[in-house]
Amino acid sequence: MDDKELSKRIQVLSKAVVAEPASNVINLLEELKKEQAPTEEQLRSTKAGVVVGKLRSNANKDIARLATEIVSKWRKNVDAAKDAKRRKLEQSKSPTPKDSPAPPSSSFSKPYEGDPEKRHFKTDKVDISRTGNRARDGSIGVLYNGLAYRSTQSIEEVLQRAMEVEAAAFKVYKDTPAYGNKIRGLMTSLKRKDNPELGRRVLSGEIAAEKFVVMTSEELASDAQRARDRELEKENMKKAQVPQAEKSISDQLKCSKCGQRKVSYSQAQTRSADEPMTTFCECTVCGNRWKFS
Repeated sequence: MDDKELSKRIQVLSKAVVAEPASNVINLLEELKKEQAPTEEQLRSTKAGVVVGKLRSNANKDIARLATEIVSKWRKNVDAAKDAKRRKLEQSKSPTPKDSPAPPSSSFSKPYEGDPEKRHFKTDKVDISRTGNRARDGSIGVLYNGLAYRSTQSIEEVLQRAMEVEAAAFKVYKDTPAYGNKIRGLMTSLKRKDNPELGRRVLSGEIAAEKFVVMTSEELASDAQRARDRELEKENMKKAQVPQAEKSISDQLKCSKCGQRKVSYSQAQTRSADEPMTTFCECTVCGNRWKFS
């Protein structure tokens, strides 16, 4: 496919995204996926990479999936071309015997061989400029660092998953403070030394990107951490239920049993520190007891 044909298809695709049904966009993407991957020069001159790349965060899951697959295919082709060019240059400078073994494949697609606990997108020489948005590209770098930590997966695989997670997070939280908070929270969870399985499950696809970005702090925690939290809750619950000499009285709380607003209450931290306190209530009229967080 030459520059003119690729440019024409991209223009048709851009118009379809705005004015046509999703089924038409999906058909255009499927046809584009079947074609031979364009060169880096073609992608730059036609802006094809930018147009298709933006569709990875499309609200339609099929469109987002196809766009991600196309971008991945194109990137592999560009990386392979660069690698071939580099090998050719090295061979021209230092010719190897005919019986020399074939040169290794791109380091980006090989299993990581360095110290997995020191992985970082900068030391791995990863280009995180993928969305055209500085904040979103930074989030891809943050997620790459979290997913790569303690992993021997290839640079290419980790980057692809980081991009998928970022796109899913942006789809849910958009350009809001919640988006940045969630990205940082996910990275922190991925780097917890007591929960190495989390990163492996995300990289393997066992935890889909769409699910990963909406998991609660409890769901992200390891089995061991959840067990510790349950024990802490039980211990604090026991402490909170010890009779107290004096309790506060509130007329803002209403007894669900007798309807009176003469309720004594006390508060205690029964769960982990980042969870809300538990309020223990007792109706001074009928003796009904209840609690809420």
